[in-house]
Amino acid sequence: MKVFLNGIATAVPPYILPQNLVLEAARRILGPKYEYFERMADSFINAGVDMRYSMAPPDWFEYEKSWSARNSQYLTGAKALYFEAAQKAMDHAGLTGKDIDIVVTVSSTGIATPTLEALTWKELGFRNDVRRVPIFGLGCAGGVTGLAVATSLARSRPGTNVLIVALEACTLSFRTDRLEKADIIATVLFGDGAGAAVLSCRPGKGELQDITLGEGHEHLWADTLDIMGWQVDDTGLGVIFDRSIPDFAGDFFSRAAAEALEKAGIERDELDRYVCHPGGRKVVEALESALRLAPGSLDAERETLKEYGNMSAPTVLFVLKKVIENGEKGRMLMTALGPGFTASFLPITVGVETPDGVAKTTGRAGRQYA
Repeated sequence: MKVFLNGIATAVPPYILPQNLVLEAARRILGPKYEYFERMADSFINAGVDMRYSMAPPDWFEYEKSWSARNSQYLTGAKALYFEAAQKAMDHAGLTGKDIDIVVTVSSTGIATPTLEALTWKELGFRNDVRRVPIFGLGCAGGVTGLAVATSLARSRPGTNVLIVALEACTLSFRTDRLEKADIIATVLFGDGAGAAVLSCRPGKGELQDITLGEGHEHLWADTLDIMGWQVDDTGLGVIFDRSIPDFAGDFFSRAAAEALEKAGIERDELDRYVCHPGGRKVVEALESALRLAPGSLDAERETLKEYGNMSAPTVLFVLKKVIENGEKGRMLMTALGPGFTASFLPITVGVETPDGVAKTTGRAGRQYA
C-alpha cells in the first residue's frame, strides 16, 4: 500500500534574530563571563546562518531563567506555532481537523502534558476519537523518524489521514550559567520552528501529485550516548554537542546510508537526491564528503540553514518543502542525525511514474560517488 504526501507546511515564531544582532547580544551577555568568547566569535560569521526566529523576544535572553520560566515560554509559543503549522498543512491537503484520524507530535525542547495536539485540539477542530502519538527525545532526528512513524501508521490503516507536526523551541535553551563550548555553538546555530505534513494512501494534488513515502530505517551506534542530547538540571536543558559530530558523520554515515538504501531496495546509482537535516555548516560539508557528493550539492540544506538556523526536528521538513517547491524530482532519501547517537532515514519518490511503477530518475546523487 503506497503512502502519499497530501500536504506540507512550515511555520516560524514572530521574533526575528538576525545573526549580526545575535553576535552583539552574545558578546554583551556572554563575553564578560566566558574568557574564550572572542576566540569563538568568528563562528557566528562563518556558521552559514543569516537569520533565525524565536518564541521569545530578544530582551527575554538578557537575564537568567529558571526551568519553570523556560517551559512556560515554550508552552505559550508552542501552542500558537503548532496551530499555525498544523492548520497550514491541513489547508494544503484540502482537509479540516475533523478529517484527521491520527496525529503524530514530535518535540524535545519542552514538556507539555497534556501534549501539544491536545492543547490545540479545540482550535484545530480534531474529533474526540482522534488518535494521538506524541514522540519525545529524538532531537534533530525527530523530523525524519516522526515522518516515518506517520507513514507506517497511514500504511497500516488505509483510508486514514495522518497529520505529523514537528516543533522545537531550541532558542529557549540559551544558558548564561554553564558556558561550555557547546552552549556557544548552540547560540550560534539554534532557531525555533515547526514543520507539518498530512499523509494518506490517496495521491496528493497539484505539486504534491505522485509524492510517495517508503519505509523508514534507523541506525543506532553503540557507545555514543554522550555525543548529542540534553543535560537536564534545575535551570533547564543544557545542550550536549560533542566536537566529534562532523568527523563522526564523515567516518560512519556513509555505511549507514548504504544500509538504508539496501533496505529500501534502491541502488545508489538510482538515487537523485539526499534530503538532509543541516545541523550546521561543518555537518553539511561532512555529509557531502561522506556521501561522495560534489561540494555544494546540498543546496536546499544550506539555504534552509541560512534562512532559519538549526531548528532541530522540523528543519528537514523545511528542506523537503524547499526541494518540492524547487521542482526537483526523482528518488530521494531523507536523512538526519540525532541523540542516541542515531541516523534516521526515509525514502521519498517525487515525480511521475513509469508504466512499471518505478519512478523516472536521473541518478544524480548516485553518480557523484567515486
